[in-house]
Amino acid sequence: MVASSKTFTLVGPDGKTYFSLLPGTFGGHRGGKRYGRLDCRAAWQAIARGGYVKHRVFFADESTAIAAGFRPCAVCMPQEYAIWKKTQPARPSGARKEIRS
Repeated sequence: MVASSKTFTLVGPDGKTYFSLLPGTFGGHRGGKRYGRLDCRAAWQAIARGGYVKHRVFFADESTAIAAGFRPCAVCMPQEYAIWKKTQPARPSGARKEIRS
């Protein structure tokens, strides 16, 4: 058996990156603070359009993504997203979502 020298860059529960010999099991978007499955349709569509990649991050597991302050993806993790959504304070009617540049 040959040991692999490949390392993967993951995000830890503190939000800081570190190197791992094991790949991440969840992917995320740093700007949107979202995480989801590696086969997420929405992420792959964004990548195909030429976006997303420079802000893509990876996590060892779901609990690490949550600890780092990320929320579940509504597309690939709808049940987890619904649970997360119920814990969020209601926005006042007419409130606009913050636009990040």
